[in-house]
Amino acid sequence: MTGRIGRVPLLAIAILSLAWGIWLGLLRLGWVLPLPWPDQLILHGPLMVGGFLGTLIGLERAIGLARPWAYLAPICSASGALALVVGVPRPVGPLLISLASIIVAIVFVNVFRREPSLSVLTMLTGALAWIIGNVMWLTGAAIYREVFCWIGFVVLTVAGERLELNQVMRPAPRVRVFFMLALTAIASGVVASFVEATIGARVVGGGLVALAVWLARYDLARRTVQQAGLTRFMAVCLLTGYVWLGVAGVLLLVTTPIEPGPRYDAILHAIFIGFVVSMILGHAPIVFPAVTGMPLPYRPAAYLSLLVLHTSVLLRLVGDLVDVLGRLRAWGGLLNAIAIVLFIFTTARSVAGGRSGTPVCVL
Repeated sequence: MTGRIGRVPLLAIAILSLAWGIWLGLLRLGWVLPLPWPDQLILHGPLMVGGFLGTLIGLERAIGLARPWAYLAPICSASGALALVVGVPRPVGPLLISLASIIVAIVFVNVFRREPSLSVLTMLTGALAWIIGNVMWLTGAAIYREVFCWIGFVVLTVAGERLELNQVMRPAPRVRVFFMLALTAIASGVVASFVEATIGARVVGGGLVALAVWLARYDLARRTVQQAGLTRFMAVCLLTGYVWLGVAGVLLLVTTPIEPGPRYDAILHAIFIGFVVSMILGHAPIVFPAVTGMPLPYRPAAYLSLLVLHTSVLLRLVGDLVDVLGRLRAWGGLLNAIAIVLFIFTTARSVAGGRSGTPVCVL
């Protein structure tokens, strides 16, 4: 599994988790689709976070650490996701994904011992939040109670990676203090949500707004967006994603109570679709070749996936906030799925063109 050929099955299972998570999400929105196991509807979030993102992050970190044991993390998360998809009874899937989160945290501990830094500490904090959320899920807690932990996991992981890349700009002490305050607010809010969900949500929301401002102001993408080609595309993906992170933070500041409903849907999808998927689109040209060893040539048509993605999130949020019947939310959700499928299709076509050495039209 440590070689490039061995990584491909893990990536394939991550994509399967994404696809089945999207399918379940469309069912939850009211689209009439086949469902082999009716009790799977609740697995939409766990598959997207633990199965898809957990496997990708675990795989990326295992490659970075270059230690065979580190691959146990994506192996466990992929196995757990596969168990969820095929309907293996609890607690097999949740247990394997929980184990994956523990191994990811151990990876970050090893990295921190070798190279102590604020960026690694940030990602370690995110991994610890993932562990806590997974343990809550494993013990049967309601998804909306543990979702703040999963938000902390993905947001802090991305923030830590961006801070790591931004070290080349040598940020001033006040810039690092600003980042630490945002990190502290998010982590504190996650902890507070265990006692009082509304107060925790307010604190997390403030932290997300602060982090979005920090990223928009100090991230390297602010400079690279002025360049051309792939570099600009990546920067546009990042900067537009930061907007949705800020929107989610604002919604958390004004929403009460924090429980399943339209505003809850808006917050989660502003983060996990608007922010996280934007990050995936932006980092795919770097991460995909590192995982598979196959080139991923840049094509301007990649902007189409990004445009559809952000249009879908906007439509979904408008539906959540003003459309009582939820029709716009349903169509926005369908467009979410189309944007992701379009991204996978254009990526596959670009890879095929890169391997053959012949031009490929991805539209």
